[in-house]
Amino acid sequence: MTALSRVSGLLFCACSMLAGCSKPAPPPETKAAPPPKPVAVAPPAPSSEAKDIFYQKCVTCHGDHGMGDGPGAAALNPKPRSFSDQTWQAATTDEHIAKTIVGGGVSVGLSPAMAANPELAQKPEVVAELVKIVRQWRK
Repeated sequence: MTALSRVSGLLFCACSMLAGCSKPAPPPETKAAPPPKPVAVAPPAPSSEAKDIFYQKCVTCHGDHGMGDGPGAAALNPKPRSFSDQTWQAATTDEHIAKTIVGGGVSVGLSPAMAANPELAQKPEVVAELVKIVRQWRK
């Protein structure tokens, strides 16, 4: 064996030993993702909520066009109010309509079949929008 091959062999062994003795590099630190922030869901706009309420509750008796001809009206006596009655529209205040919406028919001396909506007592802006819906048939 020549001196060059001996040196090459020793160099190879030394490099192999150094490579085998070195510690593997630690994996890169990964930070845990922060938990997602809760998304605040904005309540529906009062006008949107009022429209939903009207179509879920009022249309059953008062009808799509406020004529008092909803599918539930046939079984009622007295019949539901027609919001297009101009005499009634002229004689009725917004406050009276709002009280009827929240307290039901009994609260204003009308039929107990007109259901109360006490959950709306804390939502005057929604009640005001429902009054606007009732008033849309005023000419």
